Amino acid sequence: MGVKYVIIIPDGAADLPMEQLGNRTPLEAASMPNLARLAAAGRVGCAWTTPEGFEAGSDVCSMSLLGYDPAKYHTGRAPLEAAALGLDPGPSDWIFRLNLVTTGGPDSGEAAETDDARDTIEQGLMLDHSAGAISNAEARVLVKDLVAAWAEREPELVRGIVVTPGVSYRNIFVDTSGRSYADTLCTPPHAIPREPWGPHLPKGGEGSEVLRRLMLLSREVLANHEVNRARVEQGLRPATMAWLWGQGTRPRVPSFRERFGLRGAMITSVDLLAGIAAYIGWERVDVAGLTSYHDTDYAAQGRATIDAIHQHDLVCSHVESPDELSHQGDWKTKVAAMEAIDREIVGPVARELEEKFGDPQKDPGAKGWRLLVMPDHYTLCSTRKHDATPVPFLMAGAWVRSLVQRPFSERAALESDLRIEHGHDLMEYFLKGGLASVRGR
Repeated sequence: MGVKYVIIIPDGAADLPMEQLGNRTPLEAASMPNLARLAAAGRVGCAWTTPEGFEAGSDVCSMSLLGYDPAKYHTGRAPLEAAALGLDPGPSDWIFRLNLVTTGGPDSGEAAETDDARDTIEQGLMLDHSAGAISNAEARVLVKDLVAAWAEREPELVRGIVVTPGVSYRNIFVDTSGRSYADTLCTPPHAIPREPWGPHLPKGGEGSEVLRRLMLLSREVLANHEVNRARVEQGLRPATMAWLWGQGTRPRVPSFRERFGLRGAMITSVDLLAGIAAYIGWERVDVAGLTSYHDTDYAAQGRATIDAIHQHDLVCSHVESPDELSHQGDWKTKVAAMEAIDREIVGPVARELEEKFGDPQKDPGAKGWRLLVMPDHYTLCSTRKHDATPVPFLMAGAWVRSLVQRPFSERAALESDLRIEHGHDLMEYFLKGGLASVRGR
């Protein structure tokens, strides 16, 4: 094996300056000595991970970050997650993400947030895209009972539809009936936080009415479910509705090894990244204790990343917590999450790379290494939404040097002369740019 490569993705870490942080971003406010040291020795730049015509979703931005042009390979978010669950849909089957969400009104477990307390489609708000980070066990009971109720009350509508539970609030809905959703517009629930959800129900195409009827029926089924009553009694948000979005058909994607000649591995707690890994031929490394929230075991992820370095050419270590915290508007814990990522993942991984694989510029016998730290997109605590601003990245390791030292921050990245206008081109630069073997060609 040659040079070792590691990518660390603090999902949604990039943000805008906040008054609460003294006009700093969480990246600027967090104490991250390891990232600071790597930035001083390496290069800081920015990349456009959201191509023109696309929304700043994790599916699009992560695909771009990993070197795949979304305009060429992206067919929808849900097909990527389906791959992580081992599903094998047909080429004409339509695949959706089914979120369990919390919407406004008497069934939300919260006080009404409008002047008129009536629970209507127009006045109900999207309170939480994750139903209060509902547990796997609770979600599976709700999904099972929901599917049974759909089959009983709308048997013709759901003929050919299969729902597979994923992680927490995330589930996969596959329609094998032959219906087309090519002209149907669906809205991600995390794109409308604390906004009226009614105007964002599916629109257009022959399939939109099917989706609307099932989504509205889900409210009736879930309203008085025993799982939700128990959650409300515990002061937790109930899952008041099934929200369908992210549709697409199965993509055709060349493997990473075909394109770049390297064997890769993915460490993540979410099906989206695991699904992308499955399509590009990477191994998924399962790590006990990983979650999508700040209760995740950052230290275990750091140890697993180090172990995987010795088994693969490239390891991608994805951390979901900054994104979920931003969607909750929790800037304090977002800062704490970035500090934990720096302390438990970036620091130990960087030390392992430096000690075991060395610097070829100083030691001709060293294999060398490269490390890329980069969020896939901005997620703003102020709006609780994603944003398409070019994201900062930090690259360090063999033959990566800059004449101008910059901190790892959004401001510094936007001021840098290292700007990758097509985010999917960054992978080629990360793997080969400036290496001795490439420079000599």
